[in-house]
Amino acid sequence: MLHPYFHAQARPEQAAIIMAGTGEQISYEQLDQRSCQAAQLFRHQGLQRGEHIAFLFDNHPRFFEVVWGAQRAGLYYTPISYYLQPEEIEYIIDNCGAKILIVAEKFADKVRPILSKLQNVKVTYAVDNVFDGLPLWEAEIAKMPLEPIADESEGREMLYSSGTTGRPKGIKFPLSEGAIGTPQDIVRSVGLAQFMGVNHDTVALSTSPLYHSAPLGFVTSCHRLGATVVIMEKFDEEKALQLIEKYKVFYSQWVPTMFVRLLKLPEDVRKKYDVSSMKLAIHGAAPCPKEVKQQIMDWWGPVLWEFYSGSERNGIFMISPQEWLAHPGSVGKCVDAQVHIVDDETGEELPAGQIGTVYCSQGTQFDYHGDPDKKKSVTIRDGWTTIGDVGYLDADGYLYLTDRKSYMIISGGVNVYPQETEDCLITHPKVFDVAVFGVPHEEMGEEVKAVVQPANWADAGPGLEKELIEYCRSKISPIKCPRSIDFDRDLPREETGKLKKRLIKDRYWQTGKSIN
Repeated sequence: MLHPYFHAQARPEQAAIIMAGTGEQISYEQLDQRSCQAAQLFRHQGLQRGEHIAFLFDNHPRFFEVVWGAQRAGLYYTPISYYLQPEEIEYIIDNCGAKILIVAEKFADKVRPILSKLQNVKVTYAVDNVFDGLPLWEAEIAKMPLEPIADESEGREMLYSSGTTGRPKGIKFPLSEGAIGTPQDIVRSVGLAQFMGVNHDTVALSTSPLYHSAPLGFVTSCHRLGATVVIMEKFDEEKALQLIEKYKVFYSQWVPTMFVRLLKLPEDVRKKYDVSSMKLAIHGAAPCPKEVKQQIMDWWGPVLWEFYSGSERNGIFMISPQEWLAHPGSVGKCVDAQVHIVDDETGEELPAGQIGTVYCSQGTQFDYHGDPDKKKSVTIRDGWTTIGDVGYLDADGYLYLTDRKSYMIISGGVNVYPQETEDCLITHPKVFDVAVFGVPHEEMGEEVKAVVQPANWADAGPGLEKELIEYCRSKISPIKCPRSIDFDRDLPREETGKLKKRLIKDRYWQTGKSIN
């Protein structure tokens, strides 16, 4: 059965979690008992199946006792990004209808201004230390029975979109009607992990913020299969290599920006650590430049499995290392839905090789909580849905992404997709990070602009700008290359690897000024 409870019975002393920074270990027995106590506390506070909790943690040892406690109480749970501002946090808590809020003390300043205004919250718990007189989570669950609640059932997450174009939207799936441990659409990723050989002998490495869909699904899938998960509190490229060697990591999860940072480590540092134990490394969240992925496989071997989907899970794409070597640049075939490439102007489905908006049908059913108009805006025909990405299929049915629809540049009537330009520039040794987008141009409508975070700030200036433009023109079509490049000391990225391009682009469209 697919639930940590069963592994707690079979191997109680096995570590379910190892915190990378402190070395703290939480056994399956401890995880099971603490999640039982959490579920008991939720029932003690009157929460019933289908109701909601929210919590604000970093990658914290208590994170998964809350997750599994809510899950076995049949609740929806929403982990909130700690990068959000108080007003954004307030909106999410009110929108999801959370009855209980749990907050780590280090984020007290994030919630202090909103605690008295929350519409539905019955009780807020502090974690680590008491603040503002709130009850302490650890003390309260310690009072609860260790036994499972009488009416256990599968709950699940309700995550919120990043809100780059308006208010974040809660992505809601129906609850499973089966008993705990019963496979459902939420655990299809577990089936994929099983297919790749993950089991109770596996040591896995989680590198990313747990409030995000991919790492949350990665760790919970590992727990359902009885694996031990090493959780990094914060990503550090050399530390990740140390952990792989120390714990003989077999299975790991990454985003492409982490690969870039790993490759920019000095060669002697990269060669210092033994990573031969790692046989499976999955990545997603953003397209990975072909050269970057090839260099990682040259280093680690053919171990990279790529997954592409959104939090909506309207379609999951997967590609093995061997398939990718035969179809470089692809994110794979859809494994659980039908894929359609659609011309936005005509609404017609396009043949192989032609670029259009990616839609999926017959996949997982989802809703945007409290916003049926949002669901309608991404749906056509008989339930075909899109998350806004653009791409094409090859003759064998493999998907290639070109970019988000909202970032397409129209210059002189020609469509330019910034992703290819970013993928080119990031491979230059003097580039640490890059964003490419369209800026206003009187004659052409838009022109291609790049903002680069140099590896060494001392290099920033006209000389590097010229060098990078020439480098880009030597690799890809001139129409896709930036006409000018500005430099920034630090481009805004989420820890999940997603570039907050809208924040950079808006500076140009709102002010038209350089950000040098």
